[in-house]
Amino acid sequence: MKKWLSVLLVVVLMMSVLVGCSKPAETKTEPKNEGPQVYRVAYIARAQADSFAAWLANAVKEEAEKYDNIVVDIFDGQANDSTQNALIENAITSKYDAIIIQPNNGEAQRPYAEKAVAAGIITITTNARIDGIEGASSVDADPYAQAAVNAVVAIDQIPQNANVVVLNGPPGNFHADARRVSWQKEFFEKRPDVKIVGEEIANWNKDEAMNYMETWVQANSKIDAIIAMNDNMAAGALEVVKGDARFANILAYGVDGTAEAVLLIKEGLMTSTSLQSAYELATNLLATSHKLLTGEETKIDMDIDCPLINIDNVDEFIEMHKRAGAIR
Repeated sequence: MKKWLSVLLVVVLMMSVLVGCSKPAETKTEPKNEGPQVYRVAYIARAQADSFAAWLANAVKEEAEKYDNIVVDIFDGQANDSTQNALIENAITSKYDAIIIQPNNGEAQRPYAEKAVAAGIITITTNARIDGIEGASSVDADPYAQAAVNAVVAIDQIPQNANVVVLNGPPGNFHADARRVSWQKEFFEKRPDVKIVGEEIANWNKDEAMNYMETWVQANSKIDAIIAMNDNMAAGALEVVKGDARFANILAYGVDGTAEAVLLIKEGLMTSTSLQSAYELATNLLATSHKLLTGEETKIDMDIDCPLINIDNVDEFIEMHKRAGAIR
């Protein structure tokens, strides 16, 4: 009996060894190398029909190509608050990692920017910033200073007892409002002899500015200066009086330093503008996005410079636009 038990034990042990040998070897799963994280950024432009907004959107697109870990999708707000707000909501729903907003009307976009922050999405406002949104960042310029660099030289350039027209951006827009305040304090309060014979809101738009200027030249045989809160409106107004001997010496002021504006200055048709470099804004927008997305910073607020552009230095800025391909 003991002999049979011994034999049985040997058989069982041999079978165990055979089963163990036939068991597949365990394979260690190595972590999958997925490469660096790619962040999705929604850039919501004010309006591609606006020359500066288009310049900025294109500059953002080109700057984004320098980043391997950032992909930017550009959306057109069409100068419409409802359209822009819907785009912000869609970007939130689509769970973008960051949203950059160029507001049409800062106060109208404020609650939607706040929604983006509340959803945990990095939110940056630009051109113009929306102040006071806790948790949001901004890349912008100082609109008061942008207008002031023109206004202080206009004090000596605009003749005594002049008639001028004023073209404003959309009300409620930080840049539009602050530039008009700047002209008031830095020029009109110091030159009470100057008469405003026409003032309208042209919403940064060239065609709207042309329409208003056509009305003003019919009502006034003497207009000494065009004071516009951006280059696009100044260019529209100048188009109306081009070739009209009555306005051969008209002065014109703007803001942005667009390719069109610097060429008008070179031709002697526009007096001056202040640079709001879309190239510099785009560079800082992408650098800011990268720092916030990677956790290097948690909040950034910054302004770019606004040098005066006039006939004395315009060639420098024409070359700037040539290097960027905006002027050929």
